[in-house]
Amino acid sequence: MPHTIKLFFAIFCWILSSSVFANAPESTPATTEAAEPIAAEVLQDMRDLQSAISRDLQRIESAQGELKGFTEFRINNKAIALRAHITKLMEQPDQNKTFLTPIIQQQIEFVGDIGNYLAQDVKRIKSKLGSDNDNQLMLDIVRREYEIVQYFQAQLETLNWAEQLNIDVSKRKAAFVREIQLYGDSLKSQVSFTQLKLKQASATVKDAGANVSAEQTTAMLTFKNRLSQLSQSLDIVAQLMDQVGLETAEIKQTLFSISGAITQDVLNVDVASNLIGRWLAAAKHQAFDNGPKLIFKLFIFVVILFLGHLIGNMTKKLVRKAVGNSKLKFSKLLQDFFVSLSSKAVFTVALLIALSQLGFELGPLLAGFGIAGVIIGFALQDTLSNFASGMMILIYRPYDVGDLITAAGVTGRVGNMSLVSTTIKTLDNQRLIIPNNKIWGDTINNITVEHQRRVDMVFGIGYGDDIEHAERVLHDIINQHPSILNSPAPTIKLHTLNSSSVDFIVRPWVKPGDYWDVYWDITREVKMRFDAEGISIPFPQRDVHVYQHNDNPVSD
Repeated sequence: MPHTIKLFFAIFCWILSSSVFANAPESTPATTEAAEPIAAEVLQDMRDLQSAISRDLQRIESAQGELKGFTEFRINNKAIALRAHITKLMEQPDQNKTFLTPIIQQQIEFVGDIGNYLAQDVKRIKSKLGSDNDNQLMLDIVRREYEIVQYFQAQLETLNWAEQLNIDVSKRKAAFVREIQLYGDSLKSQVSFTQLKLKQASATVKDAGANVSAEQTTAMLTFKNRLSQLSQSLDIVAQLMDQVGLETAEIKQTLFSISGAITQDVLNVDVASNLIGRWLAAAKHQAFDNGPKLIFKLFIFVVILFLGHLIGNMTKKLVRKAVGNSKLKFSKLLQDFFVSLSSKAVFTVALLIALSQLGFELGPLLAGFGIAGVIIGFALQDTLSNFASGMMILIYRPYDVGDLITAAGVTGRVGNMSLVSTTIKTLDNQRLIIPNNKIWGDTINNITVEHQRRVDMVFGIGYGDDIEHAERVLHDIINQHPSILNSPAPTIKLHTLNSSSVDFIVRPWVKPGDYWDVYWDITREVKMRFDAEGISIPFPQRDVHVYQHNDNPVSD
């Protein structure tokens, strides 16, 4: 009978139900005061399920192809529903043992027949091995063994039900424990063997590269499916072995080696210690077998990086000398950029060569960097904006290191610049780091880029003072200051007749670095000389005239 395990479970439930339900009354009364009566609708539902299974079993004998699969599907669903009713009856606090005992006893007898059938079916499939279809046959065996594991689950559940009903199943329970232990050991070996075969098949596919054949790919996928199915079966067996008190540390180690998932089983002391021991042994084995080769590769890796560092430093010195003596007159910022870029480029090339010595393929690695660069570019758009602004500043050179500038609302000297930001030290000695896009997007005022700077000052005298005398004093003060340039000539002119004073503009030319010293010196000297020469410096004032008006006319 080439029926599946699901069909056998259906037949099993049908045989049980046919002998028990046929004699059951419409409503089974309690045999003891504690027994729960079974509702009439439950009995009727169980009878209906049994009848449906019986009809489908008659049809399946003549069913073919997809219709046979559909009939098996119906039988399986009906059998599951029937078994669910039995489960609910067993879960009642006061079980009707008179009704349940014969059901469970017949299940115990029939479950052995299921096991025998499955074992014989596996033998039948194994007898066909040795042909060109071995991979498919082994996959069929693995699937059948998964059904055997499900049979073990049902068998243990049935034995537990029997113990709840005080049915003596001690011998059967002991036989089950021995059988599940042997089956778990066999299944563990199959998992390890299949895992090894999968590694070999994967290595073959990897070595073939673009020339991999369809047969090689199919073989790898077949072993992968087998390993997945076997690991599921082994996981269920481990749970069953835990339930009957058997040792499962080695099985759980095998499962962990397949999935790599850290579960609560890994936290078990025995499992964890055995895993650590296996890892240490594997590490020791790898150290003895591949240690010298790996050490030599690491040595070459370090040597290449060291040489790259030395060549990078040499390149940095050569580039610094080249850009410093270039007729293109690079700015200090652009010189620093080329120097830094040259050394980093050399070291990057050395790093790629060193990685290739360790076995890394540079093509996929560079492709990965390119993809990562696109992703990072979308994520760091503001940073890339700063980068672009930094490149524009380096190309157009609006300022250089040491220049006094006003940009982004800040006035100070440029201390340093990278492609992302510019460091400015303010006149009161604050260090500010400003993003380059804020500087490039604003007006840049380079105060020190020119060699001369004009100092604009205004001095006022009173309306009663001698204008020519004041002009001579101002000229004398300007001519005596050593920091004022003779060319361009300073400007001293009467500029405005103001409301309270007569204003002169004084505009000498100085070097940018002397601006504030000259400004402060001239202001101080003008006050002192005006006081000495008797020239007044008026302050804003307003005259108030009071007029008195008499409303009473003078009498005659």
